[in-house]
Parts: sequence; structure tokens; C-alpha cells
Amino acid sequence: MNISFKKNDAATSGILTIEIVKADYAEQLEKSLRSFRQNVTLPGFRKGMVPVGMVKKLHGKQLLAEEVNKLISDNLYSYVKENDLNLLGEPLANATEQPEIDFDKQEDFTFCFDLILSPEVKITLNRRDKLTLYKPIVEEDAIEKQIESYKANFGSYESAEDNIEEKDLLKGVLTELENGSPKEGGISLDDAVLMPMYVKDADEKAKFMASKKDGVVVFNPNKAYNGIEVEIASFLKIEKSAVADMTSDFSFEIKEITRHKEAELNQELFDKVFGEGAVTSEEEFKNKVKESLSEQFFAPVNFKFLTDARELFLKKTSELVFADDLLKRWLVETNKNKTAVDIDADYPKILDDLKFQLVKESLLKEHDVKVEEADVEAFAIRVAKAQFAQYGMYSAPDDVLLSYAKDLLKDKATLQNIVDRVIEDKLATCVKGLVKLEEKEITIGEFEELMK
Repeated sequence: MNISFKKNDAATSGILTIEIVKADYAEQLEKSLRSFRQNVTLPGFRKGMVPVGMVKKLHGKQLLAEEVNKLISDNLYSYVKENDLNLLGEPLANATEQPEIDFDKQEDFTFCFDLILSPEVKITLNRRDKLTLYKPIVEEDAIEKQIESYKANFGSYESAEDNIEEKDLLKGVLTELENGSPKEGGISLDDAVLMPMYVKDADEKAKFMASKKDGVVVFNPNKAYNGIEVEIASFLKIEKSAVADMTSDFSFEIKEITRHKEAELNQELFDKVFGEGAVTSEEEFKNKVKESLSEQFFAPVNFKFLTDARELFLKKTSELVFADDLLKRWLVETNKNKTAVDIDADYPKILDDLKFQLVKESLLKEHDVKVEEADVEAFAIRVAKAQFAQYGMYSAPDDVLLSYAKDLLKDKATLQNIVDRVIEDKLATCVKGLVKLEEKEITIGEFEELMK
């Protein structure tokens, strides 16, 4: 077997030629024929007893093609690896120098492949390169808003007897009326539930606000919910298709009033939010809340920083040359839902994305930035902590977080996503140490506008 590689003049691609002779595959082909023979059945022969010559006549071309293709695949990628060729995309069958192949008549074969080569990327970052690092300020109103959220989330529910409040949950008996009396065969629910705050019409809401436990409110659900099908159907427990015909008044006999009571700002709340003894005063609690809110911006800040860095990277790689025609051909072949016209239209953006990826890989390699198992686990714990917080579990034990994080990492897609995010964080840290940083404090609202 002979393998040769010839680069084009611009060194952006090359043609890899693989010459295979019979001696390269003869022994393995014979083994494949004998192995294949074990499962061949033909009339007049027992399974596995068909003569080798007959098997070769019937299936030899198929088996020869398979063995030759194995040789090509194994040796092509071995050559690429041994010669440290940095490829873009996959090898493509050459359209101009590839000779005709006939497995019926030939014993020796020549295969030619187009290889797309990645240009050498090496950019220099120094203090003359300026990038802005935005620092969202967690203002007092954001802290207070989060504290109010904690008080609500860790609050309790209790029965109320006095006048109804807007956020109360009312339970009672709902009865459809006709001419002021219960309608025969009409809707009747013993477990109806209603919250005045969700009643849209002000007049209908006022009827409930003026009542109390054991009171009876006569109202019109269609008017109360402004004719919104989903809400009316849910309240009356009927199909949405029946809502249009439902214009009756109803009576609601209030049997229970459940009121939410906010948690008090005390040690009990501190412990529930951040763990027992983590903070012991209102001032420490506020500072911890501020710290927690600030942590939420770590990933978005890095994302914005790398987005800005991308523009710098693209300016520094504007002179890079690519094998455009071959890249476009490979993109068409690997994106079956896109035409050559689509690829042409998308190509500038695709090329920018490719340059950015190449710069990232170059910087990570140059500065020996590596992702360790501990980095991935630590990030997974951050993800787990954020997910627990969404469900009001703000102080999950460390062992629970670790167990949940390890479960997350069992999913290959989640693992890859987390590894990618760790790489992005490490790259951001690396770039911050190379360029001149201009730190800029902005409000959370201003930062959110930047991210749109």
C-alpha cells in the first residue's frame, strides 16, 4: 500500500492518494469469505457447506468492497493522525483525479480524497487590546424584592374568619342559578375554588371582597373572567366548547378562607434560605442575598465578555484563507436539508463561527487551559443548586446537591453541555488576563438591555 499527500498552493487543502494492491487485502478477504460462508444457505447445500468458490462468485464483489473500504478508512485516518494534519470537516471523494473503480475486474485500486486543512491560527493578545467587563450592580430594590420573595416562598397558610383579602383562597359550594334559584340539572360543585385576585371584572371582584366566611356571593363567571374560555372552563370544570353557552349567574357559598402569611424576617427564615447558622443577623442576611444575586450574573457576564471578544478575534483573523469551495461542498453534503444556495447565503456567518472556534482552540492550547473532572463536577453542582432554588429549596444539603449533580452528568448531552460551559468560563478567565480590562458598573436593567 502506498499513501501520498499533495497540498495545494495555498496549503488550504490537498489530495490524499491511497494505492491498494491485492497483497494488502488478500489474506483478510480470504478470512472474510470463509467466515461469511458459515451463514450462507443455498438449495442442495447444508448451511455453511456451500463451496468457497461459489460463495466468492455470488458475494465476492461485496466482500472485496467491504475489505477495501476498511483498509481505506483505517489507513486514511492513521495517516492524518501520524502526520498531524489538522482537518476541517471530513475527507471528500476527489472529483477530478479519482480513477474509475471496478470491483469485478480490478485487483489493484487507487482512491483520491480532498482534505480540507485548517489554517494555522495564532493570535496575539496584549494590553493594547481593550475589552469591557460589565459588572451588574445589585441595587437595594433588587435585594428587597428577593427578600420579599423569600418571605412569600417560606410563608405559611392559615384559616381566616374575618373580611376577605384579595390573595385569599376561597373554597365553597358553587351552584348554577336560574331566575335566582338553583337550576334543575345545572352545574353544582361542592369543591369550587376561587381567588379574588384572579377575577378580572372589578364589580364582580368587589362582591367577594365585601363578603366573609359562610357568606353567599351571587355573581356571573362569564363576566368575572371577561369571557376567557380557559379560565371559565377550569373554574366551572366544563369543556371549553361549552363556555360560549354558559351565561348563567352562580351562587358561591364560602365554606373556607385560606390566607397566606409571609414568613417573618428572623433566624428561622435565615436558616431556611441559607442553612442553619450561615447568617445570624438581618445585615448578614442582606449581604448574603446580594452575594447570591451577584452569582446569578457570573455566566451571563462571561457570555457577554466572550461575545465582545469574538469581534476582536475576528478582526485579528480577517486575513485567514480557507478552501472555500471544498468547505461549501462539505457543508452541502452534510446538511441534507440545505441547498448550495442556502450554504452560499449562510457562508459568511459559518466562516465567522469557524474562525471563532479555531481561535478558542488555539488560545486554550497555547495557554494550557484544561478541563478537569473536578471543574465539571463543581459546575454541575452550581446547576443543581440553581435548579433546586427554582423550586424554593435554597439550602439543599451538600450531599444532596452532589448526588443530583452526578445524576445530571450521567446524561451524555448534559455532560457535554456542562463541559462546553466550563471551557467557556476558563477561556473567559484566560482572555481577561491577557487584555486590558475596562470594568464598567451598570444596573441590572442596563445589563439586561445589553443582552437582548
